[in-house]
Amino acid sequence: MHRKLSLRPALTVAAALGAFTMTTLPAAATSTPAQIATSKTNGVGYLKTLQAADGSYAGTGLSNEWAFSAFASAGTAAVDVTPGGDASKNARTVYRALLATSGWPSTSPVVTDYERATLNAYAAGIDPARVSASRNLIADIYGYWQTTEPGYFGPSANFNGTVFAALALNGARTQSGQVRIPQSLRDAMVTRIRANQHNDGGWNFSKAEGNPGQLGATSDIDMTGAAMAALCVSGVPNTDTDIVQAKAFLKSKLVANSGAFNAMFGVNTDSNGWAVSGLNACGINPQTGDFLTSMGKTPVDFLIAQQFSPGGGFKYLPSDTVPSAYASIDGLRAVAGGGFTAAPPVPVTPGAPQWVSQSSLTSGTATKLALTVDDGAGNLKVCAVALTPTGSTTTLGAVLDAATSAATPSGCVTSVTPSSGTGTVTALNGKANSGSNTWKASVDGSAFATAARAQTIGVGDTIALRWGA
Repeated sequence: MHRKLSLRPALTVAAALGAFTMTTLPAAATSTPAQIATSKTNGVGYLKTLQAADGSYAGTGLSNEWAFSAFASAGTAAVDVTPGGDASKNARTVYRALLATSGWPSTSPVVTDYERATLNAYAAGIDPARVSASRNLIADIYGYWQTTEPGYFGPSANFNGTVFAALALNGARTQSGQVRIPQSLRDAMVTRIRANQHNDGGWNFSKAEGNPGQLGATSDIDMTGAAMAALCVSGVPNTDTDIVQAKAFLKSKLVANSGAFNAMFGVNTDSNGWAVSGLNACGINPQTGDFLTSMGKTPVDFLIAQQFSPGGGFKYLPSDTVPSAYASIDGLRAVAGGGFTAAPPVPVTPGAPQWVSQSSLTSGTATKLALTVDDGAGNLKVCAVALTPTGSTTTLGAVLDAATSAATPSGCVTSVTPSSGTGTVTALNGKANSGSNTWKASVDGSAFATAARAQTIGVGDTIALRWGA
């Protein structure tokens, strides 16, 4: 999710992966709750040493911001992580300031920049849709919707962009725990993820849909963990055929005497971490049943064996003699039971809230809002709408008007009736209300209700319009 979560070209090198046939299973897993608790404590201690003197974990280029997902999974609030006890430089405050910077992430951003930030901001207790008056990470992701290949985010050749869109948009819920995106968008992403599942039950970072050669290629342990997690956080049950097949693929790659997965790059902590996080996200215990080998080892056993004690860092390869920051993040998150993000823990710092967020729009400050338009006939439009508010809130009418000329991708809204005033929306994109089938609106996952131009829209609201009964 760090070095791998990027727009990466198709992988062409396959490792020799030997299948392992399970025999009679021992009755219990070998990593005890006490061992896992010790691993978490030591792992958190090591990740705290990665904090820079200015309080940062993230910066330009590759950085350690995935630590926030690991901290949250292990029960540590980012706001409680400080350099030398200086609360003014706590990790959450510094990370939020970075994300709010106009020059972040770069002059040539890609969708995975925003997906990575969404997952980690959420884990840090920063509402990703309300980082600041001008920064809405959910809308930033929406802007990469592929209109010619609905369901994909970013170039479809880089399938990981779509997987992590599903992880971010579904996993980073509202502060009250509500999924903020509509079911139609969840379904569109699920359809694409299913279409990219390889014949062996797993997935790879590159697109396989429609390509028999790619569908027949050996899958990647890492991406299989991420893709199955993406399906599960999108509402797919772990009894679903595609999840069962993914589980079987992972099982076939288990190494009996260690609990490691024989990954494309060989046995390593990061691959094991991604696979275990996928299992965790799907509610599949990585220490029992299919993932307890005939020699009494589990993937969690392998991860803990990779951890230095008492230092707490994890090595990348079993032969390594020093810890790796990335391996330590992936290893800790998995051992702690985390998926690819986690709800922020309640801080122990006196007076520190669980969440921080921008509370209102700022008049004259340009912003973005996330918008979906579902015509009820399978034609879903997704976009980020740019507008400059004139007050602390705006209206649905103002958002729809702005979308006709300032949406990315364009074409999200082509016409609105009425075109002014405060009344009920009677037609959108040329489709008019008809009997009980009318345009309805939802904000941040709320129940759909009659769409009216006067409806109040606040900072960071995720807006969904749907035609139907």
